[in-house]
Amino acid sequence: MAFALLDEQITQLVALRRALHQKPEVSGEEEQTAARIVQELERAGADHIWTRLGGHGVAAAFIGGQDGPTVMIRCELDGLPIQEMSDVPYRSKVEGKGHLCGHDGHMAMVLGVALAMAKRPKRGRVILLFQPAEETGAGAAAVIADPRWPEIRPDYAFAYHNVPGRPLGQIGLCRGTSNCASRGLKIAFTGRTSHAAAPEDGVSPASAIAELMQTLPEIGTGGEMHADFALATLTHASLGEPSFGISPGSGELRVTLRSQTDRRMERMVSDVETRVAAALDRLSVLSADTSCHEVFLATVNTDEAVEIAAQSATELGLEQCEMIAPMRWSEDFGRFGLDGAKSAMLFIGSGENQPQLHNPDFDFPDALIPIGVSLFVEIVDQILSDPSQANISPNG
Repeated sequence: MAFALLDEQITQLVALRRALHQKPEVSGEEEQTAARIVQELERAGADHIWTRLGGHGVAAAFIGGQDGPTVMIRCELDGLPIQEMSDVPYRSKVEGKGHLCGHDGHMAMVLGVALAMAKRPKRGRVILLFQPAEETGAGAAAVIADPRWPEIRPDYAFAYHNVPGRPLGQIGLCRGTSNCASRGLKIAFTGRTSHAAAPEDGVSPASAIAELMQTLPEIGTGGEMHADFALATLTHASLGEPSFGISPGSGELRVTLRSQTDRRMERMVSDVETRVAAALDRLSVLSADTSCHEVFLATVNTDEAVEIAAQSATELGLEQCEMIAPMRWSEDFGRFGLDGAKSAMLFIGSGENQPQLHNPDFDFPDALIPIGVSLFVEIVDQILSDPSQANISPNG
């Protein structure tokens, strides 16, 4: 029989979600959010809790009666450095910060799974991971690098993200790549200032920046999703000081690269480096330093994990959508698959008229909480109630 939250549990989770919504903390600063999560996990009776994983990450274990696989359900702790524009009574109380991606709702759903774990699985373990710093792409890698990670390492890993524009509660399933790889490249130019009346006595990066602003977008022009998909987006440019008397001696360009595969990303990065070098060759005394930021690898779903999720959604009678292309936006959840887990990033519709993710008026719909909890619990049951999994010990 499928698990269903009691009305009072739903009320509790909605209140918790709204409390988290009022006090968002951005990537790397999630200390108070993590403390609240620990309180809720202790109240739910977790068998073991790990704190400060890869920063402010929190994980909890619920242990079954027999040996078996470890199933991890992951959500995110962090909010965004965006001012919320909303009339809801529980809007953000923190100036310039908001839960405008729905991570508050994701946390509430995973805490709902903790409530369901009052009835322990027959075998194996359930790990609930509240991951820090997803928005910067740093959190998953930091969690995996934590020396305690081998105690936690799952055999299966699942997560999902709400998706505005899709029917409320519709489950999106994507085989293969589910989220694009992306990274930011910052190109910092160093020349030499001069008087604006004698620009020839300085070294201005203006011509190199102008050239690259034209040529870098040619590296990837987007279009339809396919294995060779690539998109290069200029996001920032600066040149010198806001002055009329100084010929500039420094400048900066920022470009975000996006691809469906990590291999294609490597080619894009190499192409940027080649074009920067060519621009510098024409100005031999100008130098540039290129650095990578917010590196997200492609998230690639495992067929077995997607099939388990599909069977679980069918068992619950949830509407499903077989996706033919991955999301353009990125997720660092894919690192858990690269670490050895059979993994799937799932998507859940948050309403056809819902504001887009990262919009200043986005608000996670509370109606998704019981749907998400039921699906996660069903996925856990599919794996840990399967006798064929009985001889798989925790940590694979």
